[in-house]
Amino acid sequence: MTKYIFVTGGVVSGLGKGITAASLGRLLKARGLKVAAQKLDPYINVDPGTMSPYQHGEVFVTEDGAETDLDLGHYERFIDENLNKYSNLTTGKVYWNVLNKERRGEYLGSTVQVIPHITNEIKRFIYNVGKKSGADVVITEIGGTIGDIESQPYIEAARQVSLEIGRENSLFIHVTLVPYLHGSEEHKTKPTQHSVKELQGLGVNPNIIILRCDEELEPNIYEKIALFCNVKKDCVIENITLPNLYEAPLMLEKSRFSEVVCRELGLVTKEPELKEWSEMVKRIKSRPYTVHIGLVGKYVELHDAYLSVAEALRHAGYFYNTHVKIHWISSEDITEDNVEETLKGLDGVIVPGGFGNRGIEGMITTVKYARENKIPLFGICLGMQIMVIEYARNVAGIKDANSGEFDENTPNKVLHYLPGQNDQIDKGGTLRLGSYPCVIQKGTKMESCYGAETISERHRHRYEFNNDYRDALTSKGLTISGLSPDGSLVETVELTDRDFYVGVQFHPEFKSRPNKPHPLFLGFIGAAFDRRVR
Repeated sequence: MTKYIFVTGGVVSGLGKGITAASLGRLLKARGLKVAAQKLDPYINVDPGTMSPYQHGEVFVTEDGAETDLDLGHYERFIDENLNKYSNLTTGKVYWNVLNKERRGEYLGSTVQVIPHITNEIKRFIYNVGKKSGADVVITEIGGTIGDIESQPYIEAARQVSLEIGRENSLFIHVTLVPYLHGSEEHKTKPTQHSVKELQGLGVNPNIIILRCDEELEPNIYEKIALFCNVKKDCVIENITLPNLYEAPLMLEKSRFSEVVCRELGLVTKEPELKEWSEMVKRIKSRPYTVHIGLVGKYVELHDAYLSVAEALRHAGYFYNTHVKIHWISSEDITEDNVEETLKGLDGVIVPGGFGNRGIEGMITTVKYARENKIPLFGICLGMQIMVIEYARNVAGIKDANSGEFDENTPNKVLHYLPGQNDQIDKGGTLRLGSYPCVIQKGTKMESCYGAETISERHRHRYEFNNDYRDALTSKGLTISGLSPDGSLVETVELTDRDFYVGVQFHPEFKSRPNKPHPLFLGFIGAAFDRRVR
């Protein structure tokens, strides 16, 4: 029978529930178990697809095209399993589904209520992940903080699941803060006690308590929390803030985290095989080299807006035994007058995705400088479109070239809507989303990076390369190095004779793993490394 683990958080947000859940997934997989993960988000948006990055950070896209919470990126990177549309549920989706069922008369005239109708919809989703994945263990992170009004239906649904499948098949892990007061020079357990009491008031008794702290805890802390929170002493586990998040599974396992979880669930497994992960962490700690990468975007004040990009850059650095120093550069601040000074000393430049026309001219100026000075350049989604605009303007001589997204009245839209789309279409869920195949042209930088003729990558965009301008740009030296199988959509462009000058319409960062870096990021960081050591 599938076992279900629920991860909740208390005291404050941002304690690392997602990293805790992801680390546990890595540890259980290392014990030979098949693991699935999901995130329940209390906000009423149907998905984060229409939310500003300043509100929510990046939108992580699954293989099947679901726009999801960024924590799913952590799950995929740690567990190395592709997630799907069943891996992220929001209150918006729950009510959408329930109200549609009510309109169709599926409740047979019943008064629709939070219990049982809303909680039943949540439970259906939770159970579906286990059924669809065939997992031995499903790890479910419940977003928000205990005490939030909007989280209560999820806690209640989890309580009901535990009752239905049996306590021996379910487990509750509660992540809380243990603050250190410098005035009295001691850690305080009272916030954790209050948080657990709040959770118990909702009918849930946590089996394991994870203590987030910045300094090592005193032994009496574990005894005190175990006593007051009604858990076994070895079920109180320390989670110290670490310089690198990929150390988290190893740090938690020092407290026998996965062993305790398996014991509480009655799972008999082998010892975790963590040799490869441990060796990777050792490499991370002993990198003798540094490359400097400029990330030029419009949301750089919030690094979570480019979380997967930043992680993918670091993954490639691990491979080269190199620290990747990311310089966060706002494209709004770049002009022709300061671009040289701004990009001075960089070994490579990456222009990631985004929407809207703010900061676009600064990106175009950046791409022009990188192209003219042969700095390794990597454009992702919007970044590729910027590379097309810049090349059209400054090499092909189409001075007013632009995207229909930025100027709908420009006579030369080198980038235009997807076929069949227009301004009147709803914003939510109507992009080109999920995994699509791409055929790579022979003799290109794309081919040398992937070593394959056909690849599959995840997309999230509405605008495409306008095929009316293919000849105008290729005749001036731009290589179209990747196409959809029918040849109708341009997926990648490059200057093949450069160390690295590649733009891709998809998002390769979503498929990078710390122990399996993405081939394009390997190619980009490799070129940057060569530039540094030359």
